[in-house]
Amino acid sequence: MGLLQDTIQRVRENELDKKTIAQLIGQLRLPKIIGLQTRLTAPYVLLTVLLALVGTYVVTRLVTSSIRERFDNQLLEASRVTADGIVQREKTHLAYLRLMAFTAGIPDALARRDADAARDLLWPLVLNNKVEALSIVDLEGKELITLVKDPGSDEYFTSREADFSSYALVRSVIEGKADPTGDKFCELLPTAFGPYLFSSAPVRDSNGQLVGILMVGSRLQSLLTSIKAQALADIVILTPDGEVSTTTMAPPPEGYGDVKLSQPEIAQVAPTLMHDLKLFSRDYKAVYSPLVIRQQPVGILLVLLPSDYVFTTGATSRNWFIVIFALGTVAVFAVGYFLARSISHPILRLRSVSQAVASGDLEQKTGLKRRDEIGDLASAFDVMTVHLRQRTAEAARLYAETVQRNKELAEINAKLQSAQQQLVQSEKLAAIGQLTAGIVHDVKNPLAVVIGIVDELSEDKEMKREELQGHLKTVRDSAWRANTIITDLLKFARQSTPEMKRQDLSATVETALRLTDYLARKAKVRVIKDLPKSPVVVTYDATQIEQVLINLIQNAFQAMPSGGHLRVILSQAKDAVAIAVQDTGVGIPPSNLIKIFDPFFTTKPAGQGTGLGLSVSYGIVARHGGRIDVASEVGKGATLTVLLPVEPLAAAHTRERAK
Repeated sequence: MGLLQDTIQRVRENELDKKTIAQLIGQLRLPKIIGLQTRLTAPYVLLTVLLALVGTYVVTRLVTSSIRERFDNQLLEASRVTADGIVQREKTHLAYLRLMAFTAGIPDALARRDADAARDLLWPLVLNNKVEALSIVDLEGKELITLVKDPGSDEYFTSREADFSSYALVRSVIEGKADPTGDKFCELLPTAFGPYLFSSAPVRDSNGQLVGILMVGSRLQSLLTSIKAQALADIVILTPDGEVSTTTMAPPPEGYGDVKLSQPEIAQVAPTLMHDLKLFSRDYKAVYSPLVIRQQPVGILLVLLPSDYVFTTGATSRNWFIVIFALGTVAVFAVGYFLARSISHPILRLRSVSQAVASGDLEQKTGLKRRDEIGDLASAFDVMTVHLRQRTAEAARLYAETVQRNKELAEINAKLQSAQQQLVQSEKLAAIGQLTAGIVHDVKNPLAVVIGIVDELSEDKEMKREELQGHLKTVRDSAWRANTIITDLLKFARQSTPEMKRQDLSATVETALRLTDYLARKAKVRVIKDLPKSPVVVTYDATQIEQVLINLIQNAFQAMPSGGHLRVILSQAKDAVAIAVQDTGVGIPPSNLIKIFDPFFTTKPAGQGTGLGLSVSYGIVARHGGRIDVASEVGKGATLTVLLPVEPLAAAHTRERAK
């Protein structure tokens, strides 16, 4: 009665919604059924309880036996999952080694024993793939350089000149050995941060000669921790001598005496070898199996589960079956004439009405007029339906307001996009203003030549034909030069709709360099261009990419106030091209690297920059499906690399539909 009265009160106070209807009906049904137990006879109650007790005993015995079998299967499965996880990590090592060994410049760096050059080439791969340890070894087994990640942070420690020649995975590569799986090797090695699983691979030059060795490693402790989450069991790695190497368990006060194996026991290790152990004053069941990687044994794998799991699960199952049979007994009590006549019919009516309400028909009423608890429930249900109808109307009104707000937000967004386009054009006009000063100088020179030759021709009436032809050629060349400069400037200044088409990217780079030629001379910067001899055909908008390159080149000039060198390199891979703009200027502080693409961020003096150049450039490149990478060292210069796909995704889809 207390629960029913509380429910009715909550309905009247408007605290219920559709999602709680089924829960309330389920809660209210139990007290009424329990109240009917007084109508059952004593013999009927005793017989039902006796059947429940016998059933609980029989089923519990059967379930306990099944739990023991599942426990053993789970232990064996955890052992398999753990072994597979370690083998999978070794395969990941091999993938990293192949990627590093075939990185351009690595064979040459190892042949020269240039550890710093090799580190710079492999550093991006180490960071991107989150490699925990990388060692570069020469042909004498000497360590050129080792990068090891600190387990407690993202820092990497460096070591050099250690002797690795005693390690089997290094010695085997130097001696040119190969096992049935290839010329790669693996081994468990101790380090200052604990045992690591290392894999090694040879590095060969273009002639197939061995020039060095690469080793990639993973910390066993972190590896086993991640595998434990999958295996759902504790893991211990033993050395081939039976000593504990690494474990996911905290060291017990009494040590690992029961875990260690003697030599006779090591010889009997098999995937199904099980032992009963006692650690932390707790009983465990363990399975030993050989740890085999690349068909070579590297240690012994031990997987443990608490033995009391079986007893705990059995007790839990017994309790659950007691509850189930008890509920079944209660259900049997409810079978009878009064259930069908007094409860079933009104409950079915309530169910049908609740289903109709749940489907959206809020005009339903129960129509039940009773003076008992079910009548009270029906009355409360009708009140709840009225409240739901009112809330639905309120929700419809709020939805209409939301739609209107979305329209207003769309209009505001359109205005923001228009303002952004105006900012982009203002940055472009600022660049045009800087370029115009230089271009005027470059245009005046050929025009001065033309005027001088024309004056000479008008004064010299007896000039020979050969001299006249030479002067006319000079006039034509000067006029064409001025025309080319003006044409490039007009193309850059024109605010045209972006036009994505396949064209030669080298020509666009040449145009950008030509437009900034005067700025280079004024800044006393020597420009070095490294462009392929053959055309680099890419799908892009030439005007927009010109703007990006001019912005980058102007920034490079401003970063070299005392002059310097600017190198522009265009290179092409299979699916992408890269334009690198390298300067020898002041460089970019690390604190500014993450902010240089932010709108209105600038380190230039007031009046010399808007802070939009790099932001606009990044947006243009992003719309082409590419990105801009930055590398800088304070005092030595910076390199900004524009990476563009050979064919953007949208253009590729259009071309595919055209086929």
